[in-house]
Amino acid sequence: MSLLVKAGEPLPEDALEYVGFETRSRSFGGETAERELCLVLLGGRCDVRSDHGEWTGVGGRESPFEGLPHAVYLPPGTAFEVDGSAEVALCWAPASEGVEARLIEPGDVGVTTRGSGAMERTIHNILMEDAPAESLLVTEVLTPDGHWSSYPPHKHDRDAPPEETFLEETYYHRIRPDHGFGLQRVYTADGSLDESVAFRDGDVVLVPRGYHTVSAPPGYELYYLNVMAGPRREWRMQNDPEHEWLLNSRTSTTS
Repeated sequence: MSLLVKAGEPLPEDALEYVGFETRSRSFGGETAERELCLVLLGGRCDVRSDHGEWTGVGGRESPFEGLPHAVYLPPGTAFEVDGSAEVALCWAPASEGVEARLIEPGDVGVTTRGSGAMERTIHNILMEDAPAESLLVTEVLTPDGHWSSYPPHKHDRDAPPEETFLEETYYHRIRPDHGFGLQRVYTADGSLDESVAFRDGDVVLVPRGYHTVSAPPGYELYYLNVMAGPRREWRMQNDPEHEWLLNSRTSTTS
C-alpha cells in the first residue's frame, strides 16, 4: 500500500487503526459515533450546529497560510451539521467519552518557532497535550520555501513511555503556489519500510510507523496539518540517531 493519498481521495480502508482524516468544502453533516472529532477551518467561514452547542461565523482566514486557525471539538455520539462554503478538515480518533464540546479560537492556539536556519518552521498547536481531548492530537506547521521540517527525522511507533509512545499520524499538505510539490520520506531502521513520495497540494501522507521528515523545495511554501492518535495521548518521540548530531549545534526539535 502506498503511503501517498492523492487530493480528494479517501484514506484506504483499514490503512490506520487510530487516525481518520478527510476534507470537505461544502455544507455537510454527520455523526461522530464512537470517535471524537476536531473540525479545523482551513479557509473561509461556516456555522457549526451540534447536539452540544452551536457556533456561528467560525473561521475567517483566507487559506491555511493566512493567520491562526479556528476549530471545533466534538465528543463521541454527537450529531452535527456544518453550513457554509469553508474548507474544513475533519480529524478523527477513537474515543469512548471524549470531553466537552467547544470552540477553539486563535487565542487558544499555541504558536512556537522551532529549529534554526534551513530547519526553522512555525507550529500552531490546535489540540495537543495541553488541551483536553481523549485521543486526538492536532497541530499545523508552516515551513518556509527551501526548508526542511519534521527534521531531524523522528519516530513515535513504540509504546515505551516516557522515552517513546505509539502514535499513528497523517500529514495533510498544502503548497503555495499550489502548482508546486514537496517531498516526504517515511522509513524504518531495518528497511522494512522506506518510501519517499513527491506530494502535491491537497495530498495526504500516511505515517503508520517509522522515522519521517519533509522537505519544501525552493520557491514553494509548505503547510501541513498533523493528526496523531494511539493507545495513549502522549507525544513522546525518538530522533533518528544517525541524524541527531544536528541538534548538538542547532536549536531544533521535531514536529
